[in-house]
This record gives sequence, C-alpha cells and structure tokens, in this order.
Amino acid sequence: FRKLLGQKDVEAVVISTPDHMHAIPAVMAMKLGKHVYCEKPMTHSVYETRALTDYARENKRVTQMGTQIHAEKNYRRVVELVKSGAIGSVREVHVLCEKVWGGMKPITESMEPPTNIHYDLWVGPAAFRPYNPTYLPANWRSYWNFGSGSLGDMGCHYIDLAFWALDLKYPTRISAEGPPPDKENCPKQCTAHWDFPARGDQPPVKLSWYDGGVKPEQYKEWGLNPKWTYGVIFIGDKGILFADYSIHKLYPEEKFKGFTPPKPTIANSIGHHKEWVQACLHNDWTAPLCRFDYSGPLTETVLLGTLAYRLGKTLEWDPIQLKCTNAPEADAIIRPTYRQGWTL
Repeated sequence: FRKLLGQKDVEAVVISTPDHMHAIPAVMAMKLGKHVYCEKPMTHSVYETRALTDYARENKRVTQMGTQIHAEKNYRRVVELVKSGAIGSVREVHVLCEKVWGGMKPITESMEPPTNIHYDLWVGPAAFRPYNPTYLPANWRSYWNFGSGSLGDMGCHYIDLAFWALDLKYPTRISAEGPPPDKENCPKQCTAHWDFPARGDQPPVKLSWYDGGVKPEQYKEWGLNPKWTYGVIFIGDKGILFADYSIHKLYPEEKFKGFTPPKPTIANSIGHHKEWVQACLHNDWTAPLCRFDYSGPLTETVLLGTLAYRLGKTLEWDPIQLKCTNAPEADAIIRPTYRQGWTL
C-alpha cells in the first residue's frame, strides 16, 4: 500500500485489508490528499476511528464506509417510517445477527509463512503473533489482535439502520455478556447493550445486539416470524417495526392493516460506491451519506460493545475525552500501543 500511495496518478483508494490495517493506510492516503473508501468497521480501535473522522472532516477528504446496504431502497423506507412516527416514540431497539466469528480453538502452533505472504507486513501495527494458517484468509476476524468478532464484522451493517432512523451518535453507557472473555479469542456469542441520551424531542434509547443465534426474551410475544435470524426490531409506543436488508413489516399486523406508508422523502441512491466516486470527481466531501462524520460514531459504538464484553463490566463513556470514566483499564484497548516501527 505504501508503494501504491506513492503513485501521483492515484487520486482515491479503497481499503479492504483486515481491520487492524485500516487506519494507517487511510490516514496516509488522506495526508497525501487522496480520498478514501474504507470497509467496515472503519478501524480496529476507538482512537483510530476518531482520528480518521476528525482528519477527514478538518481536511475535507471525500470518504465513505463500506456499509453498502445503506444505499438500498428498503433502509430508506424504514427510516421514513420511523421518522414519520408510524410506531410512535422509540425507546428500545433490538438487532439480530446469527453470524458467528469466534469460539475458535486457541492457536498454539507456529509455522513458517508461505513465501507469497509478507507476514511481518500483514501483522502491521498489531502485537506480533507467529504465523499460523488459521488466521488467513478470513479467520483473523475471530481473534482480538486482528478483528472484533461477529459484532465487529456485522454491527456496522445492521446498527447502521438504527443510527440513521433515530439520529444516534455517541452512547453514554455500554454493557455486554456472553461466555467468559478470552484474551485472544473472540466469543462464539455476544449480547451487547448501549444507552443513548435523548436527541431533541426523541426520548433516550436502549439498543441491544444479539449474535450467534440468540434472540431477545420477548421475541415470541412480539409475534415475529421465528425463522428470522437477522434484522432490526424497533419497539415504539404505538407498534413494532421489523426490518432486515430487503423487507420491513409493522406489528401487530391487525393494527396496521390498510396502513398507508408515508410518501418517500429520501431520494434513491445512485449506488453506494458511485456516491463516493461522484463525490470524489466533484470534490464534495459532504455528499456521501456514509462519510466518516456519520460512520465514525457508528464504528465507535460497535467497538465499545466489544470493549464492554472484553472487560466484563458496564462502562460509563465520555465521548469528548475518549475515556471510560469508571474503567481506566479500558485505555489500553481504546488506544492500543502499536508495534515498533508503526505510527498513525
């Protein structure tokens, strides 16, 4: 990537490396005047996310995070429904994700890396772990040193819908539960909770995440399809709205028979990637809907969920100071020490 960024004819870059290698090439690209499209999650640590967000805004770089589903029509219609008040005030959201990245056996054996892999460069700024083929090409997601488990992989896709519909930004309190935390391995299942303060006339919201096939205790009484294993459930004081990538339904069904949805107000996207490309061509850093100004707080929220799980305690979050006010031990994960030779 350093050779690529040195090319003067490269004006913008797409970063699809493993999570632990997002931040450094992204910042390097922006400092060289290039625009950045970065896959989710934006970075591997909260500090990195804030650094990218601030730099992109202050220097007017065109950015976009790879939450491609944000550009689909279904998410737009769901946001319009919630904002129209169709289900009333929303104080509770539940996010389901059956996917599993975690629960792997500990890696105890080291091997020589293949000659076609520059393994030292692949490890990059992360703490060094001897090569083992388990990590590559995808299972690095299951290890804290390189990834953030199922929540880190999929949280930005699904929690995005709640962020957009409810104008969320920074949580104030975070907790999580699951199997006993392991220092190296991400869990097979994690349930996380975030408390968000009131926003204008919108009430405080409690957002919960369930991966590994777990569902909220109230799922059956809500009358939702038992076959649904991925999606977002908005609990309003006038009804319930379920949505996944392609469908959305209002409950109780009998209450919403004959319901007329609000007139569309959010224009259809020209395409998630094309939004970014067009913004690059016009040098309009405010145009992409998932620019770092929006996706940064979303990514921070996801990473704070993994942090609460790893520490095994409820965290009180100060988003200004980037501190867990009741957990100084969190600092080492919020801003991990880079391996010698690497700086942001």
